[in-house]
Amino acid sequence: MTNKNDSLSLWTVIGLIAAVAAVVASVTTAMIFIKKKEKEDKELEDYLNYSIQ
Repeated sequence: MTNKNDSLSLWTVIGLIAAVAAVVASVTTAMIFIKKKEKEDKELEDYLNYSIQ
């Protein structure tokens, strides 16, 4: 019975680590997309300001 509990706790730890890794990856991806969009918006604004002058 102890072997089954050890196996269950090992898989629980592995599952928690995988869940944390998935959350971190999602947050990182969202931050990259936001930064990219901000950069594109700034470049477009600079281009429009330059073209108006």
